[in-house]
Amino acid sequence: MRWCSDVFEIPCWNRDTVRVVFSLDCCDREVLSYVATSGWINAQMVRDLMIQSVEYRYKIEWFTDNAKCYLAKETIEFAEEIGFIPCTTAFYSPESNGMAEAFVKTFKRDYVYVHDRPDAMTVMAQLPEWFEDYNENHPHKGLKMRSPREFIRCYST
Repeated sequence: MRWCSDVFEIPCWNRDTVRVVFSLDCCDREVLSYVATSGWINAQMVRDLMIQSVEYRYKIEWFTDNAKCYLAKETIEFAEEIGFIPCTTAFYSPESNGMAEAFVKTFKRDYVYVHDRPDAMTVMAQLPEWFEDYNENHPHKGLKMRSPREFIRCYST
């Protein structure tokens, strides 16, 4: 019944930076959607992410840290309009959003740091493949060593 979200950065070798905001199902750990940019993540991008996530699979809670893009009045109102219950971590306690933080660590370790990152355009072109691989193939101890989609298929039948 809960999704979480966070923002992370991917540094490129030419000093570009790709910023990614994502939504993750806290139960099966599937990445529902993401938005990437070589600029800054803003509240409109978070609202776009919410819509993409709801269109992919509807849930209730939207759990985030306290970044400005999540706390924007328009983002909170929008979340409520589409049926989300916005929840945020306690200030100065990002570890309370542990599921999202663990995903960022895993994603950087298993995808970002093992691929070429010459510039933002190259990284952004690789992101769809990385997220797809994570959802289809990346095993999780908490899912009995299944990938998110294997877990979903197993418990959907």
